Amino acid sequence: MEEKAYEINDATLAIIPEKKKGSLILEEEFQYENSKNPLELINYSCKYFGSTYEGRRDGAKEILLSKYKLPIMIEDSRNLIFLPTESPESNDCAWLALNKIKNVEKIDNEKDKTIVEFHNGQRLVLNISYNSMQNQILRASRLDSILRNRKNREKL
Repeated sequence: MEEKAYEINDATLAIIPEKKKGSLILEEEFQYENSKNPLELINYSCKYFGSTYEGRRDGAKEILLSKYKLPIMIEDSRNLIFLPTESPESNDCAWLALNKIKNVEKIDNEKDKTIVEFHNGQRLVLNISYNSMQNQILRASRLDSILRNRKNREKL
């Protein structure tokens, strides 16, 4: 029996690639292992909420005028935006929930590692430089801001 894919939700903090195992899913209160890789879970969640990864990626590409390491709006009414730590096609790419990130810290003497702290106090060491992590957060925040402004204009 094939394992059910995971639906990203309000409690999801991160989806981390696991060598030979698929993914480790971090939630505010729980952790899960899933046999699907992170990009498969991102794609499944986009479809679950009525779109596709490709459609969401194309939308982000148009909005941000960028092509690489794009944040993805998984579900817009709950503002579930996830940002990749590297190229989404990479086996080492982790995905983080923008609205769950509290702080990002440099690790002294480790230029390609960064600590991400989530609002619930969980901390995660990732293989990404501090500057790249900050850039990914800024991109995702810009996507969030532009989409919110567009929604608010529609309400007027």
